[in-house]
Amino acid sequence: MTYAGSVQAGGGTGLRVLDEVEIRKREVGTARNNAYLLTCRHDGAQVLVDAAADPEAVVDLIREGSGATRLDVVVTTHRHRDHLGALRSVVAVTGAATAAGADDADEIAETADVPVTQRLHDGDTLTFGHVTLEVVALRGHTPGSVALAYREPTDVHEPEAVAGRVHLFTGDSLFPGGVGATRGDADAFAQLYDDVVQRVFDRLGDETWVYPGHGDDTTLGAERPHLQEWHDRGW
Repeated sequence: MTYAGSVQAGGGTGLRVLDEVEIRKREVGTARNNAYLLTCRHDGAQVLVDAAADPEAVVDLIREGSGATRLDVVVTTHRHRDHLGALRSVVAVTGAATAAGADDADEIAETADVPVTQRLHDGDTLTFGHVTLEVVALRGHTPGSVALAYREPTDVHEPEAVAGRVHLFTGDSLFPGGVGATRGDADAFAQLYDDVVQRVFDRLGDETWVYPGHGDDTTLGAERPHLQEWHDRGW
């Protein structure tokens, strides 16, 4: 089945199988957050992006990937409560390490009552199994918001794989139709817009697949024609 990037709570998990990694997407919680599980196909190592809500559903997602409760690290994309509601429970069950943007880490640790074991900065890398993710800081929605970029190898075999394509997990910094909310703060919007343009659109191709913190996926190619519109409207 082809991965479409659209899931609904109670409707099962979206699964994308690439050469090196399996990507699972599940909608959880009343705010309809997306939780993403990345599983290395070589050794079963796993990374969870946002233990957002509904700990049982998130642990079930982890078991789908590993057949057990193996989880190497949970990355929290930013400090907002709807993205970390299950963090404490998931860490308690799995023993996973935690990671978050450096400027959001203290608030995440305090809110979730879980230490942040790795503070992330723009350009850092996270490696699990044979898979490497690059950290892209996208400041503005919160000061420490981060995205994670996975690049497919150039020698691909799976039907859904595309040589060199980037898969970008953006939290609440980039969605279909615009950047994340900045609540009327013009400086925060300018910071987020500039980071998204300079660190995402200027560096990555149109085939880049975007996995947002809520709702359906998109691609940079679908969003690129609207950048000036986003700038002009200021949100």
